[in-house]
Amino acid sequence: MKKRYISLCILSLCAVAFTGAVKGQDKNVFTVRTNEVKATIQPTMWGIFFEDINLGADGGLYAELVKNRSFEFDNALMGWKEQKKEGAVGSLVVNNLAVFDKANRRYIHLESKTEAGYGLSNEGFRGMGIKKDNGYDFSVWARRPAGSKVTLKVELVGSQGAVIGEATVVPEGHDWKKYAVSFKASVTDPKAHLNVWLNGMGAVDLDMISLFPQDTWKQRPGGLRADMVQLLADMKPGFLRFPGGCIVEGRNIDERFQWKKTIGKVEDRDLLINRWNVEFKHRLTPDYYQSFGLGFFEYFQLCEDIGAAPLPILNCGMACQFNTGEVVPLDQLDPFVDDALDLIEFANGPVNSEWGKKRAEMGHPAPFNMKMLGVGNENWGPLYIERLKVFTKAIKAKYPEIEIVNSSGTDPNGDRFDYLNRELRAMNADIIDEHYYRAPKWFLDNAKRYDSYNRKGPKIFAGEYAAQSVNIASPDNKNNWQCALAEAAFMTGLERNADVVVMASYAPLFAHAEGWQWTPDLIWVDNLRSYGTANYQVQKLFSVNKGSVVVPMLFGNEAAAGQKGLYGSASLDKRTNELILKVVNTLGKAQDADFIIEGAKGSRGTLTELSSNKLDQVNSFEEPLAIAPEQKAVQVKGNKLDISLKPYSVNVIRIKVSG
Repeated sequence: MKKRYISLCILSLCAVAFTGAVKGQDKNVFTVRTNEVKATIQPTMWGIFFEDINLGADGGLYAELVKNRSFEFDNALMGWKEQKKEGAVGSLVVNNLAVFDKANRRYIHLESKTEAGYGLSNEGFRGMGIKKDNGYDFSVWARRPAGSKVTLKVELVGSQGAVIGEATVVPEGHDWKKYAVSFKASVTDPKAHLNVWLNGMGAVDLDMISLFPQDTWKQRPGGLRADMVQLLADMKPGFLRFPGGCIVEGRNIDERFQWKKTIGKVEDRDLLINRWNVEFKHRLTPDYYQSFGLGFFEYFQLCEDIGAAPLPILNCGMACQFNTGEVVPLDQLDPFVDDALDLIEFANGPVNSEWGKKRAEMGHPAPFNMKMLGVGNENWGPLYIERLKVFTKAIKAKYPEIEIVNSSGTDPNGDRFDYLNRELRAMNADIIDEHYYRAPKWFLDNAKRYDSYNRKGPKIFAGEYAAQSVNIASPDNKNNWQCALAEAAFMTGLERNADVVVMASYAPLFAHAEGWQWTPDLIWVDNLRSYGTANYQVQKLFSVNKGSVVVPMLFGNEAAAGQKGLYGSASLDKRTNELILKVVNTLGKAQDADFIIEGAKGSRGTLTELSSNKLDQVNSFEEPLAIAPEQKAVQVKGNKLDISLKPYSVNVIRIKVSG
């Protein structure tokens, strides 16, 4: 996604399809031909795209509670404060190790000249979300000079100033060593902070000061926030694209995402400023960095956990073209290409290979079975094509089975798109990644976008899309029902064209309520809570009701793609022998619908509805299920199903069929 400002329709003027209540109801007849298979739906059809934006990783999915734990931010003490109780005397200084190629060089030297009352405080990411009776794991790398008697008292302090958890650490010796201790919290508090006090007189060196909840996803120490991963797992996504997004490119080449620096021991991973730190003047986030505790190994592991095919995206030798646009000369591109080849070996190679061995050393000797790789993110122009051809030649020569995902730029039309579309098709590209951040009306108008695409050309990845309620990149965009409804209508067109469109994902995925840069977003979180938006409910409904093959659903003699405000698609689930009908009513009135089922027999089924009479309705922390699915039984009589489609509704019908 890029910084673009394009005027879009406001809510009240958005689309003719979104009309007010209309009197009278006409019968709408849909014909479903179950014996006429039009396309196979790929297991990857509906997936998710994680980008480290809006505090998506540090401060979000990655459950670390300490900000700037290794003092590597540009401002070494950002997030930290010196603490002195009455009468306490002490000093601190941030030092560098004399090892210049070490990733984590800085550490803090503390010295107390009184018995107690001197130390440090860490504010966390907009505070620390703490839960009553939950266990917390504190760890620190420390060394204590000879003669020092200092021990460490660790305190969790609630927003009202009371200590809500504590423990003691006793460093020993002058060599660096990791110390760990656990304790429970006595109170729930979304805005706690951490104190580390020196007890006794003397000095101590500290680094990698860390605090994790024990209730992480799968209870992995130093792992991911469980509630956020659960929302992803509940979607049953077909793939996970990671880690971006614009952070793949970076503002300049030096600030690009380099996957090799994100694996291995956490304390040996290079910290990097996040591209979204300074991107928007209206949402500056000066404390936004990437610790890479959530690195490529953890991304692959997450894919495995939630049953999603991994789709990593790598830098193609170009920085973000909306920032510096820095380009690596072609004769200096080899290290970038090697990174791509080595990543494939890291994901899939045997344990006796160089990079497969590193994967095994991290605890995963079995391959991750990666089948796709993206080269570039929203890059465009001849400079991109030149570099893409170098990557493609090298990857296909060594790993012909890997499908390459190729950028079509930032927009779904225009000169840039047309150029890339032409060049990529001439290259016989595997998959073209198309992005759409547009008004709700655009999504309604483009439900037939892929009806006319070449069935023998490259496959399409609808890699980033979201209806914008105000403007692209506007801080006032909302995850309202109007946008979600328009996306659902568009998604029926994606599914109907599953022989061309093989993957689709909403973007961005996560946003922290106090640390976001971009709206709208699929899932919102704060330090303790999370909820799926109306858009999330649509994405989940489509994903968990993914069929095996597409069959025709006709409104008259045409695909249901906007006639009378109705959009639809039909599929068969060969595993369960069910017919799945998806129908979106974009009008502000109920509409009766008759479904004539040809080629199969059924009697009973279920109807799952998402609806709201208010197009500006949103889910929220206070009402996380204001828009949520409701299910009821339906009856098929003969070969006909009659139902009433609620105003402004997304409907999924599942019918057990035979014959």
